[in-house]
Amino acid sequence: MLLPSLTALLFWSTFVLQVLCAEDFYKLLGLDKSASDRDIKKAYRRLSKKYHPDKNPGDEEAQAQFVAVAEAYDALSDEESRRIYDQYGHEGLKNHKQGNRGGGGHDPFDIFSRFFGGSGHFGHQPGVRRGPDKNVAIRLPLLDFYMGVEKQFEIEKQAICSACEGSGSRDGQVDTCETCGGHGVRIQKHMLAPGIFQQVQMQCNACGGKGKTIRHVCPVCSGQRVVREVEKHTLVVEKGMPRGASVNFENEADESPDWEAGDLVVEVNEAEPTQGDEGSDPSLRTDGTYFRRRGKDLFWREVLSLREAWMGDWTRNITHLDGHVVRLSRKRGQVTQPHQVEVVANEGMPLWHRQLPEGSDENETLYGALHVEYVVVLPDQMEGGMEKEFWAVWEKWRSKKGVHLGKDSGRPGHDEL
Repeated sequence: MLLPSLTALLFWSTFVLQVLCAEDFYKLLGLDKSASDRDIKKAYRRLSKKYHPDKNPGDEEAQAQFVAVAEAYDALSDEESRRIYDQYGHEGLKNHKQGNRGGGGHDPFDIFSRFFGGSGHFGHQPGVRRGPDKNVAIRLPLLDFYMGVEKQFEIEKQAICSACEGSGSRDGQVDTCETCGGHGVRIQKHMLAPGIFQQVQMQCNACGGKGKTIRHVCPVCSGQRVVREVEKHTLVVEKGMPRGASVNFENEADESPDWEAGDLVVEVNEAEPTQGDEGSDPSLRTDGTYFRRRGKDLFWREVLSLREAWMGDWTRNITHLDGHVVRLSRKRGQVTQPHQVEVVANEGMPLWHRQLPEGSDENETLYGALHVEYVVVLPDQMEGGMEKEFWAVWEKWRSKKGVHLGKDSGRPGHDEL
């Protein structure tokens, strides 16, 4: 992947100072002036990963935001520069930098690498160990697959301690272990017999095998360099997304100063159907309770009485998942057979954009079909007068239009209407 040159990024840094300087650093990081140092570090960590050029190749606006976020963090993470910025604003901070550093710019990649470790870039750099992916599953109702939705969710994960920036030291001072020379192991000799020795490699007990020692342990992470944190993410469920689809959040798995974070992999499944209260939205009352999904098609079961199935002359209004109405009907005299299936075109699931037929307009939403199965309910019993009238009609038409089921099926049977 081609990355923006340092010269280009320094240009963006100057451009951001000139054009975006009116934008408040706190606002840029999504904070207020009472934000703690920890809040500032967490905001920088989140936004720098979001706008990193490796994640947004060719996006000049994202590159400018990456530089601007680094500039804001650089100003607010230092106690003195933050005090000057709070009191005198951008102009005072600019004069302070020119007076102390000759007006030199900063490298946003350098800030990123100091904060996260490594080269300052995402991706699989040579010699950089990659951590494991983190897999989670989320269940959503059928309505969300039909409509598409953005869902907020939280996940607990291991994160680099923002208080010490992953060093484990309160003051940032980390020394090489004098006992093992930074190797993390020691070689010990054991005499097995006179003149016979065995060398055993053992973990250094002075540094715990880390090769480094810390004089002043970070009070937040207790020198472990990482903490457990709850992070929020936004899951985008696209219209028609299949059940079991995976959504990757790049480099959002467990973090460590010793490796590049793996991906957070979210598997999106369909929740068990539930029926809402009578007073709730009709679309919620039918969400997955009556509709069933199979690929791009939806399935619905409609109940008819004997009179409706036999005589026709009925109308049904089905409230679809998004609230629009699908009308089903039969004219008088149209018979509906039990378990007959009617296919209603373009009333199924939206077609996922990755499954659209070749040559389709991506801006146009295509739909599968709705399959309606008719179930006929017979009466438990009939009153005497009704039974006689039905029987008379039955006998009359059986003699004229009857079908011999035995002859038609090849099995013994009797005449039937």
